[in-house]
Amino acid sequence: MACLRCWVRGRVQGVWFRASTREQAQRLALNGYAKNLADGRVEVLACGQADHVECLREWLRTGPPLADVEQVVCERVAQEPEQTGFSVR
Repeated sequence: MACLRCWVRGRVQGVWFRASTREQAQRLALNGYAKNLADGRVEVLACGQADHVECLREWLRTGPPLADVEQVVCERVAQEPEQTGFSVR
């Protein structure tokens, strides 16, 4: 089990970034969430099989078609999500 928290900067709010992230995470059987932050970034917590977490990390660099990702900063965390599944907050 691996957990990764990422902050995604760019045009990532109002472009279906969180919903698209949830779709990708569900395909990869990951637990966690994606949520908008007040400063315009999106925070993503993803936990699951290590190679699946890395696949999501790679996907975050591009995101959905309308997004314009400028930066993705991630850190490994010991925290696991409070629920199973992947939610949009």
